[in-house]
Amino acid sequence: MEQAQNGRRLAVLVGCNYPDTRNELHGCYNDVLAMKELLKSERFGFEEDNIEIMTDKHGSSNMPTGVNIKKALSKMIDQAKPGDVLIFHYSGHGTLIDLNKSGHLYKKKKEEAIVPTDFNMITNLDFRNLVNRLPKGATFTIISDSCHSGGLIDKEKEQIGPSSDNNTTPEDVLSQKKKSKNIQFETVLEHLSSLTNINTQDMGTHLLEIFGADASIRFREPNLEDAFKPLKEDEGILLSGCQANETSADIEEDGGKRSYGAFSNAIQIVLKENPGPLSNRELVIKARNILNKQHIEQHPCLYCSDENANSTFLSQA
Repeated sequence: MEQAQNGRRLAVLVGCNYPDTRNELHGCYNDVLAMKELLKSERFGFEEDNIEIMTDKHGSSNMPTGVNIKKALSKMIDQAKPGDVLIFHYSGHGTLIDLNKSGHLYKKKKEEAIVPTDFNMITNLDFRNLVNRLPKGATFTIISDSCHSGGLIDKEKEQIGPSSDNNTTPEDVLSQKKKSKNIQFETVLEHLSSLTNINTQDMGTHLLEIFGADASIRFREPNLEDAFKPLKEDEGILLSGCQANETSADIEEDGGKRSYGAFSNAIQIVLKENPGPLSNRELVIKARNILNKQHIEQHPCLYCSDENANSTFLSQA
């Protein structure tokens, strides 16, 4: 849905590098800082005061824990009005939760989730709940540069997914060091088990023990999935860094002098090379082509309504 340009523009930008851990990444801070500068440009018109940045950098006063991220997103959704343009850009680890290994009977066997710095995962059901609360006439764009991010808004319509083709020829790129933004289910379970000292493979048991009412809706209300189904075509727009069964890359170039998320960087390149308006569909297709040329084996996807697929990215004038 194309929005009037007099609406407010609100952003939450999250970068998790997980410093001093075995899961450490290097480009996520850079991704959100680059996105901040892009949003503040005349092209998109976001004001500094309407952009909230969260990183797990040492000394950060706004750590991207699961609670803090959900609070920031809820605040943004709750203050949104018709005509507003909202964006959440996340760069960090993602995971595919294996609900089949849980002791509970869930309707789904797998669940996509982002992994905040404290491992209090935010699942696709949480994002569906946020989108359902969006007021009519406002849009909520999620850019998730993380693994298994396809389908991160539960039940959103696939516009560009696994069946989409790339028709570009790979080209040589600078020497790169690539690291996956994936945390295996078993790694997350091991970490949470060390905190609870409970002997179970049920992820929900550990999360509820540690985080209680701040854990994901998925584990607090496992039988209420139907309550969060979209009632109509909504204004949620997901640009995912890869398909649900793929991993996204954290890239280091020139011996670590430059680091970035592959998908975040591709978006920056596309927008720089195409100064005019681009639809969400065009942006994702062009980002796919860039990653293909760079020999980076991940396929960005687009999930949204038919109308929003062809609407201009962030309602650029």
